[in-house]
Amino acid sequence: MYLSSMKRNCLFSLMLIAGAALAAAPVRAHEPAKHHEKWPQASLQAEAAAEVSQDTVRITLATELSDVSQAAVAQALSKTLDEAMRKAKGHERIKASSGNYRVWPMNDKDGKITNWRGRGEIVLESTDFAAASELASSLSDTMPVANLAFSVSPKARAAKEAALLEQAAQAFRERAQALTEAFGYSGYDIKEINLGGSGARYEAAPRMMAMAAGAKANVPLEAGTEIVSVSVQGSIFLRSDKK
Repeated sequence: MYLSSMKRNCLFSLMLIAGAALAAAPVRAHEPAKHHEKWPQASLQAEAAAEVSQDTVRITLATELSDVSQAAVAQALSKTLDEAMRKAKGHERIKASSGNYRVWPMNDKDGKITNWRGRGEIVLESTDFAAASELASSLSDTMPVANLAFSVSPKARAAKEAALLEQAAQAFRERAQALTEAFGYSGYDIKEINLGGSGARYEAAPRMMAMAAGAKANVPLEAGTEIVSVSVQGSIFLRSDKK
């Protein structure tokens, strides 16, 4: 019984010693940081960029009509949009969604409403240019193409940015080392790092932006490219090992 009590006391003493050691450790770990207050600082930036082909097309189909009453316009628009959306929803590789929808009155010079006009849109988005072009053409008798836009898909952009990140980080390290040596310091410590990115769009050659109702030829699709970039901005401490 006495031996068991001694074991418990020894264990408790060891726990106190270990706890004291852990409590003291952070103080020693932060001691080198005090030197940073005396070291000069420098801010710098590095960037890596690459040209990426736009792999996504966004086609806006629109219909516009008029009638004597607001209800008639709204009913006709809804019918046309519903039929077009039903056809568009049958394509797995094409995302179809509703675009802008508007009904407004037309007034004469005296401010009296003479008739009503309406406009509705459906937006097709896909990475399959051929399928999107074919679908847009099949719907062009009631909903002509109003606009084309190209972009880099989020998946492709993320993959390219991941590859560029290491290049930008390496360029930052090289620039930091060159700056350190240029000013005669022995090394550097990183104070903070911020990541950024940007994209510049380069359109392809001029292309058809609209198609007359009834035209059945496929919509010509020619994507351009974008510059995807990753930038590394940060600041460093210039370290001197001189006593």
